[in-house]
Amino acid sequence: MEPGTRVRIKKNNVTYEGILMPSATDNIVLKLDNGYNVGLRPENAVVEQIESYNSEIKEQPVIEEVMTGREGLPQLTILSTGGTIASRVDYRTGAVSPQFSTHDILAAIPELGEIANISGRVIYSILSENMRASYWQKLAREIYNEINNGAYGVIVTHGTDTMGYTASALSFMIRTPVPVVLVGSQRSSDRPSSDAAMNAICAARVACSDLAEVVVVMHGTTSDDFCYIHRGTKVRKMHTSARNAFQSVNSAPIGKVDYTASDVTKLSVEFMSEHAHRGDNKLELHAELEERCALVKFYPGATADIIDYLVERGNRGIVLEGTGLGHVSADWIPTLERVIRDGIPVVMTSQCLYGTVCDRVYDTGRDLIRAGVIEGMDMLPETALVKLMWVLAQTSDMDEVKRLMQTNVAGEITARRANL
Repeated sequence: MEPGTRVRIKKNNVTYEGILMPSATDNIVLKLDNGYNVGLRPENAVVEQIESYNSEIKEQPVIEEVMTGREGLPQLTILSTGGTIASRVDYRTGAVSPQFSTHDILAAIPELGEIANISGRVIYSILSENMRASYWQKLAREIYNEINNGAYGVIVTHGTDTMGYTASALSFMIRTPVPVVLVGSQRSSDRPSSDAAMNAICAARVACSDLAEVVVVMHGTTSDDFCYIHRGTKVRKMHTSARNAFQSVNSAPIGKVDYTASDVTKLSVEFMSEHAHRGDNKLELHAELEERCALVKFYPGATADIIDYLVERGNRGIVLEGTGLGHVSADWIPTLERVIRDGIPVVMTSQCLYGTVCDRVYDTGRDLIRAGVIEGMDMLPETALVKLMWVLAQTSDMDEVKRLMQTNVAGEITARRANL
């Protein structure tokens, strides 16, 4: 029988029913109706086929109330890019892959229609490791158009692995008068422990709130009690699989959404730190990016050959993820000085993540500053990379590049850091 076939198995006086999954061994793997998998040895097992596998993915019916709207509710737009929140099990491989459309999301989470009138469409249907700068640019233009056409807020469903990069990119490319909320899930919606519904509902509440920034909304704890609102330039995925994987770094979360109310329309949004308010900003789009930038992680024994290689390949900017306060081996300094003199900006960040780069404490740091390396302050390495792409699309003047990289544009640099 092919994977995806619905079967009933009787073994040792116990009956199991579910979907046959691929198996790397001779054992039978079955996805039960509760979402969990069970493995069975084939000896003495009686297998009965109930339904054959249909490889065609059928569209779920769209909830009319969600799409046609209800009087008095705000209008939100969902732009889907794929990821686990828009995924389900592919029974051909047994893996999770992005196969949901925006309609599927709305049909699976009808509570969204109680919060707002929602329209949506698929921009991409990819896992987030396949994101790239040109995709960020298209997404930014789509968001700009939605806001320009009157959307009260925009929700972007996105894979979690590179959501921090996209959130940072959008933060620099769009100046928004309304909330732009990125949301994802760690576990697909066909799993009993899925966080997809709660995250999406909290994201919708934030998209209707008094906010005018690009943010990420995800579980605050492993329980279903609240979601945090993270600034797009300060958030990082800090765990591979935990539902509360996302944390704000060098900054407190902007706020949180209490999920304990029995009625989704009464979920409260509590702001915990300064933020731009709805209507404060005039809508602007600056979607140009210099894609030829690289992020290099320093490690003991690494040579500066990688810098020469990147420059020879046409890279126009480099972000270093250095040690501690922002160091690399002293052997790197002549190479860095040369490429900077040739007009390639080099920005220093830290592998430590928490704290700020300060190259004035030790001799190596002072030598790096003399070579022309730009201190990345307390920016996350990935935020510094995306910002450098954006800055180099605005100017090629090295002094202006340094000024902009050390100017707080979208909350990426913290003037006063929280003790976290």
